[in-house]
Amino acid sequence: MKNITNDAEDFYFEDREVESMFEKKVNIYNVFELRCKTTCYFGVGAIGKMRDISEYLSKHGMRKVIVVTDPVAYKVTGAWDVVTKYFNEFGIEYVLYDKVTPNPTVEQIDEATKLGKDFGAQVVFGIGGGSPIDTAKSVAVLLEYEGKTGEELYEGKFTPEKAKPIIAINTTHGTGTEVDRFAVASILEKEYKPAIAYDCIYPLFSIDDPQLMVTLPYKQTLYTTIDALNHITEASTTLARNPYSILLAKETVRLIATYLPQALSNPNDLNARYWLLYASAIAGISFDNGLLHFTHALEHPLSAVKPDLAHGLGLAMLLPAVVKEIYPSVAEILAEVFEPIVPGLEGKPGEAEKIAKGIEDWLFNMGITEKLESVGFNEGHVEKLTELAMTTPSLGLLLSVAPIKAEKEVIARIYRNSLKRM
Repeated sequence: MKNITNDAEDFYFEDREVESMFEKKVNIYNVFELRCKTTCYFGVGAIGKMRDISEYLSKHGMRKVIVVTDPVAYKVTGAWDVVTKYFNEFGIEYVLYDKVTPNPTVEQIDEATKLGKDFGAQVVFGIGGGSPIDTAKSVAVLLEYEGKTGEELYEGKFTPEKAKPIIAINTTHGTGTEVDRFAVASILEKEYKPAIAYDCIYPLFSIDDPQLMVTLPYKQTLYTTIDALNHITEASTTLARNPYSILLAKETVRLIATYLPQALSNPNDLNARYWLLYASAIAGISFDNGLLHFTHALEHPLSAVKPDLAHGLGLAMLLPAVVKEIYPSVAEILAEVFEPIVPGLEGKPGEAEKIAKGIEDWLFNMGITEKLESVGFNEGHVEKLTELAMTTPSLGLLLSVAPIKAEKEVIARIYRNSLKRM
C-alpha cells in the first residue's frame, strides 16, 4: 500500500489494497432489511420499497402525511416521483414542507408542526440528509404534544415519550439519523445547537438507496462522509464504548478509506456510494450504542455561531486536535481503528502527534484544506466557543462521556489547535 502523499490526484487513484474479498461478492442491487430498532431498506433500488411502506400505512389507516424536506434534495434525487406515485396508488394524502435549511432551526420545526397539525397529519416523512430527517423527527414529537415548541423540546423543558410514526428517506451517506434516536436543531437567538435523543424518534421505516446519492455535490460527498468518520471516532472512545461500537468503527474507517476516493473521482460509481452509505449507517448504529463526545460537542457551537458552516466541515477542522488530545488515554483503540488512514501505529500514548498529523494530512488529501481561521474564527472566538460548548443544553452529556475530563482548558486548547494546520 502506498503512503499518503500531498498529491491529491495520486491519492485518489492509488491502489490502496484494503478492499475485502467479500465485498466483491455482495450484490448491491439486492435490497435487504438492515434491522436495528428501525427497519431500514438498504441497497440500490430500495426507494421501490415505498410501495410496501405506503401499503402498510394505508392498511393501518394512516393516510394523512406531512413530508418534511429541503428545497432541493427530494426533487433532484428522483425520490419525490417515486414517493408521490405510491402515495397516489394507496390513497395517501400529503402536505409538503420544503423549507428546511442546513443546520435547521426551531422556527422551522414549529412552522412545519403547525402545517402538520392543521392538516391532521398521522405520519411524518423526512426526505433528505440529517437536517430534514432531524426536523421530521422533531415535528413527529410536537404533533403529539399540544402547545409545546421546538425551543422547549431542544432546551429539555419536557421529556417526550411518544411521537407520530417517522419514515426517513435518506439522501446522504453521513448522517446515520435514519437508523438512530438522535436529532439536532439550532436556537439561533441564543447561539445554541442542542441535540436530543429519545427512543420515540427512531424511524419506523427508513430507506438507504445509493442511487439517491449520485447527485450529491463533491463537497457534500466529502463533508457527509467525514461526519460518519467522526461518529465512530467518538463512539469507539467514549466512556460508554463497547465491543460493538468499536467493531463498527473499525469497519467504517476501512470502508471510507477505500471508497471515498472512488466516489470523489466518479460520483456515479454506485458501488462506491453503496459502501459509503453502509459505512454511514453502521456508524450511526455505532454512536447510537457508544454515544459521542468532544468533536460533536465542540462543532455545534461553530455552526450555531455561523449557521452557513457545513457540519461535516466543522467536524473535519476539529478532528485532528481532538484525536491529539484523547489519544494517550485510548491509544490502543484509535491505533487499530485508524490503521487504514494512518498505518503503522503501535497504540502508544507518545504517538498522539503522529496520528493527529496523519489524519490532518489525509483530510487535506481528500480536499478539506480549511481550518477554523479559514472560515472566519480566530483566537478572539475561543472563549465564547468554549463557553457555548459547556453551556448549550445537551452538550454537557456528550462532554461527560469523553475519555478524558472535559475541562475548560482542554476544550479551549482543542479550539486553538484547530485554528491553523498542525
